Amino acid sequence: MFLTDERKLYHEAMHEDVDAAPPPAPGAEQYPALDFANSAVALPGGQYTDQLGTPTSADRWLADHALAPERAGLAEMCTSQLRSLREQVRSLLAARVAGVPALPPAVAAVNAALTRVPTAALLLWDEKTGPHRAAPHPVNQILDHALAALAANAADLLTGPDAERLTACGSPPCNRFLLRHGRRHWCSTRCGDRARAARAYARRTHAADS
Repeated sequence: MFLTDERKLYHEAMHEDVDAAPPPAPGAEQYPALDFANSAVALPGGQYTDQLGTPTSADRWLADHALAPERAGLAEMCTSQLRSLREQVRSLLAARVAGVPALPPAVAAVNAALTRVPTAALLLWDEKTGPHRAAPHPVNQILDHALAALAANAADLLTGPDAERLTACGSPPCNRFLLRHGRRHWCSTRCGDRARAARAYARRTHAADS
C-alpha cells in the first residue's frame, strides 16, 4: 500500500536529520541569553543535542557568542556551572511564558551570576606564603564574566518590552523559546513544517476512522 502525501510528509518530518543543528530561534541574535537557554534541544525520536555538553563544545559556544576567547580551556566544572545557570534561565523563561511566579532558586541563581564578577583583587591565603591579594584564575574570570553577561541579558529580556513576545515553540518535542512575530509560534521552519504535517496527518487519520 502506498503512503498518502500527508503520511509521506508526516514521516519525513518525524524522521528529520537529528544531526543538523537547528538555526537560531527568532530573537536569539538580539538576546544571547535566549540562545543560551536553547542550547539544549529536544529532537524527534527521543534524540537530544547539547551545545554545552562538553568543555570543548562549551568553549566553542562561548567563543561563537563573543563571551570568551577561542579555546578558553574550560574544565568540566566550569561547563557544569554553565549548564546549571542555563536550567535556571530556562525556568525563568518558562515561568514568564506561563504567567506564573518564578521559582526563588532560579531568581537567586541569576542574581548570584550577576554579582559574581569581582571588582578588585581578592584576598587569598596560601598555606606556604600566607595571605596575599590576586585576581582570580584567568579561566575562572572568563567563566564569571560569561555567566554575568548571560544573566544580565536574561534579566534584560525578562524585564523589557520584548518579554511580551516571549513564547515556547509550539512543535513538540521541541523545547526552545523564541520571540513571537505575528502569530508565528515555531522556532524554525523545520518545526513549523513538522507541526503542520502532524496536524494534517491527524485530520486525515481522524476522517478515515470516522
